[in-house]
Amino acid sequence: MCGIFAYLNFNVSRERRYILEVLFNGLRRLEYRGYDSAGISIDSCNCSGSDVNRQIVTPPLVFRQEGNIESLVKSVYHDVDATDLNLEESFSIHAGIAHTRWATHGEPAPRNSHPQTSDDGNEFVVVHNGVVTNYEVLKETLVRHGFTFESETDTEVIPKLAKFVFDKANEEGDPGVTFSQVVLEVMRHLEGAYALIFKSRHYPNELIACKRGSPLLLGVKELAEEASIGASFNDTKFLSSNGQPKELFLSSDANALVEHTKKVLVIEDGEVVHLKDGGVSILKFDQAKGNRGRTLSRPASVERALSILEMEVEQINKGKYEHYMQKEIHEQPESLTTTMRGRLIRGGSCKAKTVLLGGLKDHLKTIRRSRRIVFIGCGTSYNAALASRPILEELSGIPVTMEIASDLLDRQGPIYREDTAVFVSQSGETADTLNALEYALENGALCVGITNTVGSAIARNTHCGVHINAGAEIGVASTKAYTSQIVVMAMLALAIGGDLISSQERREAVIDGLFDLPSKVKEVLKLDQEMKYLAKLLMAEQSLLVFGRGYNYATALEGALKVKEVALMHSEGILAGEMKHGPLALVDESLPIFVIATRDACFSKQQSVIQQLHARKGRLIVMCTKGDAASVCVGGSCRVIEVPQAVDCLQTVINTVPLQLLAYHLTVLRGHNVDQPRNLAKSVTTQ
Repeated sequence: MCGIFAYLNFNVSRERRYILEVLFNGLRRLEYRGYDSAGISIDSCNCSGSDVNRQIVTPPLVFRQEGNIESLVKSVYHDVDATDLNLEESFSIHAGIAHTRWATHGEPAPRNSHPQTSDDGNEFVVVHNGVVTNYEVLKETLVRHGFTFESETDTEVIPKLAKFVFDKANEEGDPGVTFSQVVLEVMRHLEGAYALIFKSRHYPNELIACKRGSPLLLGVKELAEEASIGASFNDTKFLSSNGQPKELFLSSDANALVEHTKKVLVIEDGEVVHLKDGGVSILKFDQAKGNRGRTLSRPASVERALSILEMEVEQINKGKYEHYMQKEIHEQPESLTTTMRGRLIRGGSCKAKTVLLGGLKDHLKTIRRSRRIVFIGCGTSYNAALASRPILEELSGIPVTMEIASDLLDRQGPIYREDTAVFVSQSGETADTLNALEYALENGALCVGITNTVGSAIARNTHCGVHINAGAEIGVASTKAYTSQIVVMAMLALAIGGDLISSQERREAVIDGLFDLPSKVKEVLKLDQEMKYLAKLLMAEQSLLVFGRGYNYATALEGALKVKEVALMHSEGILAGEMKHGPLALVDESLPIFVIATRDACFSKQQSVIQQLHARKGRLIVMCTKGDAASVCVGGSCRVIEVPQAVDCLQTVINTVPLQLLAYHLTVLRGHNVDQPRNLAKSVTTQ
């Protein structure tokens, strides 16, 4: 739920001011992951000489500040002005680390911000994304050994434990203990999910990164690349200590790397990545190998190849838009096209229209034989799965059940070997969904992943899956990833039901609808100003009810969630069939009620709902299919929003867009931060 970043320059001169700006900009790219406090650590002096005595290196500087990244920037430069720190000082080798926080343990405050340190001398400094579940036990042990704690975080035990391990090794006659040995021993005591970057005055110009559960990437930028054009990209020279000038980066997300390099390595669980002398060594943590006698274990290194990041800087910039959420809403015609590219086959005059999902083709027979399909997700991803359930049941004939990941785990709900469990997560790192995946794997189910992040934990740990290809989504409230998830799951339904002759006509109609979908989304985006005007009418309201049914029950839930997330306005998505079982009591002439009544099998029932709400003087806003205004608006007493018609299972994509626009404009008009809503972060990597 936090963002961590590191920058190490080797054999290339960089001024302290430049290093600071690289770290600050890395945090800006990661700020969507958390923005209630931030911090950095840099060297206080140039300690890059080859004859440096590691015992007398001056402590690294640590800056921490409550608030967003810009608050940290102002604080750092204010502190610099108050000291004699020279921003023009050059470093041929320097290692800096940075962190932006979403608070889990302890309120947003400098003492609880990262980097967390081992002591007043900053012997070990750590940035952390995740949660250490056994920190209280570790804290008690360290207190008994004389350590004092200043923060309320779980993270503070990590640098203190590193100092304890280092001091103990030296006391026991092992003065040559390496940085990686210290970190491996620390990992042996940690429980929970984490991604960590260590910096230490005892190991100047070195960094160590390790992870378990939380995402972490390494970026490599060779500054002499021109001389090696044509060389094999996977050649291990890119990770070797070859003396060539280079810059190395560590980041929670590719967003902070793409402007520097496209050569990346996705760090795997249990790997310890040691950056030293311009080289990268990778060790594999083994819980069974700990302290052997009086010396720490020395594991062998492993070889990994870099991969190319398929991402452009333009994807993470706002372009002509004021906010990322606004940009991502308007990108949906393109993101949907990208999601479907190469996967829909229309065929010729004699060929059937089909869907090709390469990540699933070897497992389709197993899925078709499943006892049931279980969708598992959280938040928006759960809503996307719910929107897709009816078409999957219709085309496959297989029972489909829905599970919120945390609730499945709390209940220890039954998952069988004959089940296919589909895990839906935009980031592929959602903690509850990952834990549910582990649970399903233990129970022998076939596990399918649907995610927007290549190389994520869900993508790696499921048996098969589909990448939604929606592109980078930076706004905390998901928009284009949601609609792409629905499209992918509609294609999943088409693929699973592809062997049934009886549903061929229906499948072809859905495929035609998919081809037409981007143009219809482009058309519905023309409602932007109309939704802005509606937002002006609603901006002072305290609550909003959204009624939907059938495919559009999920639309109601998602629309209400968007308003809740970003506009900070109470909103509730309600199944219209349940209206008379309680919600009707809330209806009066002042409460705004949004009813989704587009043409589908439930249209006549929604007309009845509108009549009943009107009879009780409800303040109605009705979304309907173009040309149906007279059919849904009783006596012209309600506001009508007309949208283009699509095939029923895809109408939810069309209907969601106006609600996204409404949430966006409500947020702007109410003066809230659109891209960084209060108390939320993009990737929920903690339970």
